[in-house]
Amino acid sequence: MNIMHAPGELVVGMRASARPVVTMREVSKVFSNGTLALSDMSLDVKNGEFLSLLGPSGCGKSTALRIIAGLGVASSGTIDWPSSRINSKGLPQGDISFVFQEPTLMPWQTVFGNVYLPFRLRHLPKRQARDQIMETLAMVGLEDFAEAYPRELSGGMKMRVSIARALVTKPKLLLMDEPFAALDEITRQKLNDDVLRLWRQTGVTVIFVTHSVYESAYLSSRIVVMKARPGQVFAEVPLERADMRDGYYRTSEEYRATCERVSRTLQEAIASAEPVS
Repeated sequence: MNIMHAPGELVVGMRASARPVVTMREVSKVFSNGTLALSDMSLDVKNGEFLSLLGPSGCGKSTALRIIAGLGVASSGTIDWPSSRINSKGLPQGDISFVFQEPTLMPWQTVFGNVYLPFRLRHLPKRQARDQIMETLAMVGLEDFAEAYPRELSGGMKMRVSIARALVTKPKLLLMDEPFAALDEITRQKLNDDVLRLWRQTGVTVIFVTHSVYESAYLSSRIVVMKARPGQVFAEVPLERADMRDGYYRTSEEYRATCERVSRTLQEAIASAEPVS
């Protein structure tokens, strides 16, 4: 695995501590049709960092994310949680939230009802959860839409509801699987700004899957570039100043240079992939 450093870069995000939230060791995944989706993937996710998994389609980014979430099972290798209490399924107790590619909202429930779902599954009465739900809706700018239904919301607002639902229980680790890929560019940039702001406010550790060089360079404190056939970590690109980015950063020379460097690394990863036999 290559680890790339430019002058002045930090090895991890500005706030990340040395103690990992989750570690993957030589994780492989073979699907029932014989496809080797991941091969010997090893990764340490530091507390407080914003880590992006970047790579071409079919490189195993989403597969790795689902294995971390317990939504898939590794064929070999280990997943460890050094700083969490583990439940009977081998997962950290209440410490993970997942934002999918689609908002996956319940159309018969209001915004409040959708965000209440994690508490409902824990059998916590609405009256006890109300303040925390409304506080979280305020964080994503939807406090005035608590009684609206999904059909009354824009695509970006629906995704904000999904993010609020993921954050309402104050997880230690937030997993995001290309959540903005289907949105227009203006909405996507606004949600990128929102996610960075929420990351700063909450201190949650984020693993973010994306195909976009520009998105990964804007959001991340560290980018893990993956190659396909089979899916493996190709290189890590650590970045600095993730705490300080805003809309002006998108027009800066630093951002342009970062995008160029990440794009070059991604092209090298694609070129290094084994040919299909």
